Amino acid sequence: MSTEETADEQDGAAVHGDILECILSHLPLIDLASSSSVSRGWEQAVSSSLSHFNALKPWLLLHFHPKSSPSAAAYDPRSAVWMNINYHSPIPRTAHLQSSHSSLLYTLTPSKFSFSIDPLHLTWQHVDPPLTWRADPIVALVAHRVIIVAGTCVFNDEPPAVEIYELKSKTWDTCEELPSIFAEYATAMWFSIAVDDHNLHVMHKTSGVVFSFDPIKKSWAGPFDMKPNPDVFSSIIGFAGDGMVIVGLSGSPEDVKSVKIYEVVVQFSEYRKIGEMPKSFIEKLQGESAEMASIGMSSAGDFIFLHHGSDPVEVIQCEVVRGSDYGCRWGIVPNTVVDDRTRLRRFVFTSSNVSVEHLQRALRSESPQTTIKVKESDGLN
Repeated sequence: MSTEETADEQDGAAVHGDILECILSHLPLIDLASSSSVSRGWEQAVSSSLSHFNALKPWLLLHFHPKSSPSAAAYDPRSAVWMNINYHSPIPRTAHLQSSHSSLLYTLTPSKFSFSIDPLHLTWQHVDPPLTWRADPIVALVAHRVIIVAGTCVFNDEPPAVEIYELKSKTWDTCEELPSIFAEYATAMWFSIAVDDHNLHVMHKTSGVVFSFDPIKKSWAGPFDMKPNPDVFSSIIGFAGDGMVIVGLSGSPEDVKSVKIYEVVVQFSEYRKIGEMPKSFIEKLQGESAEMASIGMSSAGDFIFLHHGSDPVEVIQCEVVRGSDYGCRWGIVPNTVVDDRTRLRRFVFTSSNVSVEHLQRALRSESPQTTIKVKESDGLN
């Protein structure tokens, strides 16, 4: 019998089966990453606990524009804890961090385009900028292509062409075709975007009109009227699970009556309501702001995280529940991160499916890239 097998038997003799797995179910995922490295027996116990007791849930990440060292805060709904993340590997500091469609983090300057797509944003790619410099464009990742749409250009009254960066060939390409709506609304602030494996979907928040761009064919489809009902004054789109969802705000920016989530049943033509945010949560979301003209969304898996569009102090989470109880399970993300001090720092949201393997890779002792610690209650380090 090998030494490893003997150690595994001793592990099992100390705490057996379901008891150990139940104990592990109460630990934050960052602790399970260390526990699963103890031995093969512990690794199996962690895997079984995640499968049968307390499953993985997508993380919400807040990335702070670096003042000295890059940092972020991550919230894990599985254990309802925040974590501080301090990156050891450098990230770009020459421009403000931006995020797009939940998983893409990037910076864009006249001299460089830098982006990160891994779940914890540990690695960055640095490439030449687009052929045409533009401010505040729509930026999205579709499969292995980064797409840059519209934005304002000081050298041209017309919105610049669509540019496509091919990750495999590391080259830029252009598409001159552009829907006329971008001539009037050129910057990303007017739009909500979502991506699938093949297309970029762009929704004008006020009108609810959607256009879809196919980067292979270099063609646009639309417009499609996707405003859920006439009372909606602002809409955003995203993906939850395998389906596209629309989040609609009804009433007015000064008096938001409802926030409803709709599932798109037939692409661009049919949708159904799957949930409505409790009124007390709407008040929490709006906070002390006099109005709420729009909201922001990050999503991964079956989780949707919603925040105020211009003053994101509070975050509301919605878990899309499948099966016979199909609908939305609402909750409030505890705010122990954003306060008067951190609000002065620019930050952006992403969300991603983080696994034990991702954390082990980040924390591996031979080449540490980052430190991740459960957050203390007295603020971000």
